[in-house]
Amino acid sequence: MEKVNESDVDWKEYDREEATFRRKELSNAVDADDLGCSLYELPPGERSWPYHYHTANEEAIYVLAGDGRLKTEDGLESLEAGDYATFPADESGGHRVVNDGSEPLRYLAMSTMNEPDVTVYPEMEKVGVFVGSPPGGRDERSLEGYYRLADEVEYWGADERR
Repeated sequence: MEKVNESDVDWKEYDREEATFRRKELSNAVDADDLGCSLYELPPGERSWPYHYHTANEEAIYVLAGDGRLKTEDGLESLEAGDYATFPADESGGHRVVNDGSEPLRYLAMSTMNEPDVTVYPEMEKVGVFVGSPPGGRDERSLEGYYRLADEVEYWGADERR
């Protein structure tokens, strides 16, 4: 058994175009392989990772403090302390956490850690491919990248040599 207290894990700060939050990677602190768990804190008015879903990994969140909204394929749903939501590994699991409250929103995010995984970002019209280590994993990947959904190519292209 491995154990860690969240106070012993450092925050990682994320500040990207449409996403600002802090994250403590709890599962990495105990070298967990098959289950991911991170503590997140979103300041008021901020959002987490862009709207996405995974094709190989189920995710879930549990709200510890604060309130906000959860963006899903059905629209925005309210979130408050004590709420638990699951996201299947398919299009129906699309989600993004939004803090439209006045206090920080703190929640645990958990996931299976299967690979390979393709993560789909419908609003960005991109996909992420992860082989060798799943999203959120710490191991080296043999293949990873982000690609535009519109960049479809033929299996047998005109320039293929025989």
